Amino acid sequence: MQYHQLGQTVLSYRKKNGMTIREFADYAGISTSLISQIERGQANPSLSVLELIAKALHVPLFTLFIHDIDTSTLISRKHNRKKIYRENKDHIVYDVLTPDFMKARIDMLMMELNPHAVTTESHYCHNDKEEIAVMMRGQGYVELEGEEYELLEGDVVRIPPNVRHRFLNKSNDSIHVLFVLTPSLI
Repeated sequence: MQYHQLGQTVLSYRKKNGMTIREFADYAGISTSLISQIERGQANPSLSVLELIAKALHVPLFTLFIHDIDTSTLISRKHNRKKIYRENKDHIVYDVLTPDFMKARIDMLMMELNPHAVTTESHYCHNDKEEIAVMMRGQGYVELEGEEYELLEGDVVRIPPNVRHRFLNKSNDSIHVLFVLTPSLI
């Protein structure tokens, strides 16, 4: 771990809180010299010191380490994308578009729905996520709480948590729908 990045994170949070080093040190119960060394990347703070810093900054401890990003994981190459299949692999495929999928705080998927197919015989219902869907190619339908709505290319639908929904393709061509899902609200 690079202590410089940790120090920059602490410095940034401290300044956002409008505190001088002395004020912050007094509030956190840590010496001014140790705070200064940490912010300059010249100290290797213990876990207990990091916990005091996080508490004083009113942030979860893990946020002090979020700066450790492998920038090469922030790009999703088309040829490397993972695919997700639903129960009927012949009719529906999702392309995972989100770079660094497991660490992202938002999910983005591209669905290809074959002609005369539906996403599911029943309905989806996300208890803890909100979803935005964009009709990227073709003409399809979305069913929300049993009510069917036509979607033309470029149309967008917002699907709040707990709304029963599914997508239908009544045409002779495949349709593409882009989905953006929020992180779990729980």
